[in-house]
Amino acid sequence: MMKERLDELYSSIKKWMEICPDYTRAFMDFLNTATKPTKLDRRIKELIAVALSVYAQCEWCIAFHVKNALDAGATPDEIRDASWMAVVMGGGPKLSYMQLVEKALEEYLGE
Repeated sequence: MMKERLDELYSSIKKWMEICPDYTRAFMDFLNTATKPTKLDRRIKELIAVALSVYAQCEWCIAFHVKNALDAGATPDEIRDASWMAVVMGGGPKLSYMQLVEKALEEYLGE
């Protein structure tokens, strides 16, 4: 399910690059700039993005940022801890999105 969400996102970005390249390129440039290591390394930035994805209740964002967090060296426990911060700030509705974090971890790690 989460790999499908990631594929959907990539497919949509590719389509948007064709039909509205200026907006899409500007967003992708901003995303790449914002996620570059600066005072915070990529792992920490992706953990923050996981928490924000849960808080925003965005399935595609969760799929994208859990994968990126793992690729950046975050552990499943770190990803869960970051996700719990979204639950602390957002309550029950955010708790339900923790299910998608677990599904993403299961799919990406083959658990």
